[in-house]
Amino acid sequence: MAGAKDKTWFLREGLFAKYVVSLVGLVVFVLAVNGAMETWISYRATRTQLTGGLEDKAQAVARRMEQSISELERQISWVTTASRDTLDKRRADYAQLLQQVAVVTQLYQLNGDGREVLRVSRQSTTTGGSADLGRDIRFTDAVARGVSFSPVSFVEERPMMSISVAHSGFNAGVTVADVDLGFLSDYLSDNQVGKAAFAYVVDPHGRVLATSSKGPDVGTDVSKLPQVAAAITPGREAETSGTDVNGHAVLSAASTVPKLGWTVLFEQPTTQALMPIRDQLVRVALLIGMGLLVAILAGTLLARRMIIPITALRDGAHRLGEGDFSHRIDVHTSDELEELAGQFNRMAAQLQETYTDLEAKVEARTRDLAQSINELKVLEEVGRAVSSSLDLNAVLPTIAARALEISHADAVLIYGYEAEARRFNLVEADGIDKSVAGAHVTIDEGENVLSDAAARGEPIAIADLEEATEQPLRDVAIAAGFHSVLVVPLVDQQGTLGALVVLRRVSGEFATSLTGLMRTFANQAVLAMRNARLFTEVDHKSHALETANETVRAQADKLREQTEQLKNWNKSLEERVATQLGEIERIRKLERFLAPQVAQLIASSDSPEGLLTSQRREVTVVFCDLRGFTAFTEATEPEEAMNVLREYHAALGKLIFKYEGTLDKYAGDGVMILFNAPIQFEDHTKRAVKMAVEMRETIGPLTERWRNRGHSLGFGIGIALGYATLGQVGFEQRLEYAAIGSVTNLASRLCAEAKAGQIVVSRRVYGMVEPFVEARALDDLQLKGFNHPVLAMEILSWRDEADKVVDATAARRRG
Repeated sequence: MAGAKDKTWFLREGLFAKYVVSLVGLVVFVLAVNGAMETWISYRATRTQLTGGLEDKAQAVARRMEQSISELERQISWVTTASRDTLDKRRADYAQLLQQVAVVTQLYQLNGDGREVLRVSRQSTTTGGSADLGRDIRFTDAVARGVSFSPVSFVEERPMMSISVAHSGFNAGVTVADVDLGFLSDYLSDNQVGKAAFAYVVDPHGRVLATSSKGPDVGTDVSKLPQVAAAITPGREAETSGTDVNGHAVLSAASTVPKLGWTVLFEQPTTQALMPIRDQLVRVALLIGMGLLVAILAGTLLARRMIIPITALRDGAHRLGEGDFSHRIDVHTSDELEELAGQFNRMAAQLQETYTDLEAKVEARTRDLAQSINELKVLEEVGRAVSSSLDLNAVLPTIAARALEISHADAVLIYGYEAEARRFNLVEADGIDKSVAGAHVTIDEGENVLSDAAARGEPIAIADLEEATEQPLRDVAIAAGFHSVLVVPLVDQQGTLGALVVLRRVSGEFATSLTGLMRTFANQAVLAMRNARLFTEVDHKSHALETANETVRAQADKLREQTEQLKNWNKSLEERVATQLGEIERIRKLERFLAPQVAQLIASSDSPEGLLTSQRREVTVVFCDLRGFTAFTEATEPEEAMNVLREYHAALGKLIFKYEGTLDKYAGDGVMILFNAPIQFEDHTKRAVKMAVEMRETIGPLTERWRNRGHSLGFGIGIALGYATLGQVGFEQRLEYAAIGSVTNLASRLCAEAKAGQIVVSRRVYGMVEPFVEARALDDLQLKGFNHPVLAMEILSWRDEADKVVDATAARRRG
């Protein structure tokens, strides 16, 4: 006895300790997790808020700087207009610009060959200088792009930059303006940056161009700082943290000045920014300590109060498990334990009732099962009758008799619906007095229960006919001694076929199971009626076909007469078609030598010579060819090489026509396409780049097929934008429409530099489509025939917004 008490005491003490430890652990865990989450959320929110604010400031300063540079470019462009046709006018304009724009230190003019002809500063004016800047990047870039920004240089620790603007007209020269960038620091004053933060601007090489009062010195190379290295490296995501020049951790945000490649950085020391987070950690630690003390006290009190009712519940559950359902658990704690004890007591009472009623329920279930088996047998018999005969006189009596048997009703009627007369006719009856059958043999469609059921497509049950509205079937049923009725419509997808009516002499509701069973009988009746009608229709249609055959013979004779008339009409049509074919053949001959757009213009124009006269125009040139094609032709049979070229040209031709480009020429695998000549488009550069992206996506699967056939071929594209002379070239027997100019050579050289799958474009092309594409910068290219390195970009993909713009423009053009 003493051993049992010791064991009970040990279990209770163990449960007591578990509850106390669990409650204390839970409270500490919740407080610790809550504190950690709040600290983390606060840290993320604070960091996001700070970096977001710094980023907004950086973007605002970047926009202001870009606007100021654009304004300088506009003011410098003012002195490059063609109206300044003398040196004196140009000198006067330069002097006026120096007076109006303080940041411009000097201006000098270069002629079309890059030689200096005029230099004006605030101190002096020089004319006829002999300096040759023909290969200087300031001259070459301005000629190629129209506007050029030179890299920043430092003169006596002041950042300087040159802005070059090409003059209007052909080979008109370039104006170069030296700009003092010291004004950039005005955008980084303490009022704009803030007391805690500092800001600075760096060029693409990481040198400081402008700074706030707390930032690094102007001219300092900060390219080694992680946030600066990420900001000036193309394709890398900006860093939100880094270190300053002294090695201290900072929060950082950067924004670029796209036109110049500069980067504006706003930074704030991390220790100062995250001071509120340290204060919050101290508060969390104090809160956890207080929660620990409260949890220990509360856990001790609650655990002691839970031991006694839990023991009573355990003993009561043990007695119920042994089958003593008369035992009741007595717990009065006014909480969930008392409710649990009540549930145990109610469960015991329910078990007693269950054992008592179990035998009666088993007997009821046995009767229901026997009824279901009987219903299945009856349905099987009806199904056999329907499938074995098309005679309604043999099938419907079986359905009516079995429905009467299974429903335990007093009568079953089956009505057929006559659509032409719009009435229901009694076709079968079982259980009704034959002496009154004549009163309800025919019921017209209208306000009656048969029509209502057919309209709804659902059964209608009337529990007491005495309370129903007056109608033909109700009056007849009451006169025959019936007091309740169930009407099941006979309908299918093709319409109403009739109704199945179940009559009972006693009033009362019809069971749901009986309604469902009668719907099954109704479906069998529908199937029988529909089969019989189909058989009748087939018989009628066979007779109708014989009549139609005679009609066809008569129409055949009439057709022979009409055929003779058609022969006469064909003779006149042949003459008209011959004329049209001559015009089509002329267009086809033109399309063999010219692009389809040019051929159509020539064919439809009253004066085609005017369309093809020589003229100078800005065009976009696309040049593409296959990588490794020369080696492929040397190692491959000519027939296979021609097959590859046919597939290649067919794929490119569809896209050239789609984007309305002009196929200038093709030689083997090399293809050159012009945009904006002879048909002009405002968005010709966008069309060219979009076509090139789709070409790469189209030729990609082709190269895979060629590779499966053992051919290693790639596809490269080069695109350039510039002015060219357009017109006819050749001799009298063979003329072609062509473009002549350096832009075609540039496109060809860019194509030669492109690797397999690459689209290489000039920087000027990229400037026209920059909002619509994803691209990356390439190293400066040394191209054959060009004296200076050429800046180029690789087009990676076309954005979805651009698709909508180009497609809408093409639709307007075609419309």
